Formats: sequence, structure tokens, C-alpha cells
Amino acid sequence: MDEPVFGRMLTAMVTPFDDQGKLDLSTARRLACHLVDELGNDGLLISGTTGESPTTSDAEKRELLAAVVAEVGDRATIVAGVGTNDTAHSIELARQAEQIGADGLLVVTPYYSLPPQQGIIDHFVAVADATSLPVALYDIPHRAGRAIETESLITLAQHPRIRAVKDAKKDLDASSQVMAATDLDFYAGDDAITLPLLSIGGVGVVGTSTHFTGRPAKRMIQAFLAGDLAGALRLHRALLPIFTGVFATQGCLMVKAGLAHEGLPVGRCRAPLGEAPAELAEHFARLLDAADLN
Repeated sequence: MDEPVFGRMLTAMVTPFDDQGKLDLSTARRLACHLVDELGNDGLLISGTTGESPTTSDAEKRELLAAVVAEVGDRATIVAGVGTNDTAHSIELARQAEQIGADGLLVVTPYYSLPPQQGIIDHFVAVADATSLPVALYDIPHRAGRAIETESLITLAQHPRIRAVKDAKKDLDASSQVMAATDLDFYAGDDAITLPLLSIGGVGVVGTSTHFTGRPAKRMIQAFLAGDLAGALRLHRALLPIFTGVFATQGCLMVKAGLAHEGLPVGRCRAPLGEAPAELAEHFARLLDAADLN
């Protein structure tokens, strides 16, 4: 099996802010090193929705990406989130990411506007045409309002730079059909479906809980690839409370609460998110304390 385009395990990194709500680049560099060097991530997604892309400026996205590329770009794949619901703006962000040195792009389905499938296809093609970088499509209909339909994905797979899908659709039948018909690398976009997706041809995960579960989650993937299905299942079941608990509310809120609990504070989320409700943060902290994450 060929190695997937972006590696096996990536984390959608949160964006650190200081006490004044300003971008904290020094903490971002430390967090990137922690995720790559200590938790074993093959790559990082910068400025995804977990990275609060809706509330960071283009200039902040540029600074953050440049800092992470400089810090860990020699030993991890750096993917830039560049998707918006404005095709022209997404193209600008894609070109900016290429200039900074990103290894790839993640482009989410245009949200809220509810374009027809042809509009979605045209949007992705326009962004893929704008740079020389490999592109992952982010299929998350419960947030975007539109799914990338099976036939649309099969059509988009014909583009030479559209190489992967971050799959948060939770429709394994549809995902399986696309994988059977294309060479697209499918990454779990919902942590709990990593093992199920691997079982039908997926390649790995772009995770949120992997801010904490990186080491055992990677072992789970490696166990599956080595044919140790029982071992992979044991790890999946052990990690399931963290895989699902991180989404008790918006993932960014839970990650920032969990990192603070672990002594790695990265600031609070920008408005309108703010902070995780105390009872959810406390419950997630208990899950982290109870789990074997080594």
C-alpha cells in the first residue's frame, strides 16, 4: 500500500491566544513541537475550524502558519486550512499558504450559502487550480449544510491535485463507494470513526482528541495495518471516551480546557466561543485522568 499523501495521523491544532486574546506564537511553537515530537503526529492541520479559523484574520493565519512551518516543518506535514464560503477568498488563502511553505491544503465545503453540487465542484476545482499543492476536501455536512455527494467526489478525484478527503459525514456506505471508485485517501474527520474507516479502506485520522490521545491512537492505526485487529479494537474501545468526549461541545473548547488541565494552557477561545462550560470541562478532565494515554 502506498503511503497516504499527508501521513497517517494529523492533529487539527488549536490556535493559542494570550490573556489579551492576541495570537500567541511562542505557545503555538511549543504546542506544535509537543504534538509532533511527544505525541507522534505525522502532521498538523493549521487554521482549521478547531484552530478557530472563523475568528482569525488572514494576517494571523499567515503568522501562525509561518511559525509552525519554521518550527516543525522539517519533520511533519503541515496542512493549511484555507476553506471559506467565498471562492475568491479561499484562493487567496491557498496562495498565501503555498508561499509560506505549507505541504498541503484542506478545503471545507462552502458553508451556510448552500450551493448546488456543481457550485461545490467548481469551488473545489478553482482552489485546486490556484496552487501546486495537494488538496484534501473536508466533507462535514452537519456543519457546512451540504454534503459532497458521492458522484461529486468521484468527479473531483479526477483532478490531479485533489488527493484526499477529511471525512466527517459518518456515512460509511458512501465513503466505501468513493474509495472503491477512486484513489482518494480518506482520513477520519471524526475521531471515533478512525478504526471503522480504516476497515473499509481509510488511511488515518485528522484528529481533535489527538491533542491527548496521539500515542495510543497512532498505535491503534499501526496495529490495524499490521493485522492485529484485536489489538486495534482494544485501543479503540479504551480511547472511545476521549474520542467522543472531546465533542461534548465544540471541539476547540474541550481541547483548550483539556490542555489547561494538563498544564499546557493555550488561552481561551475567541468570542463567541469563550470557554467550555465548567461541568463539561471537569468531566473531560476526569476522562483524561482515567485514560492510559502513554
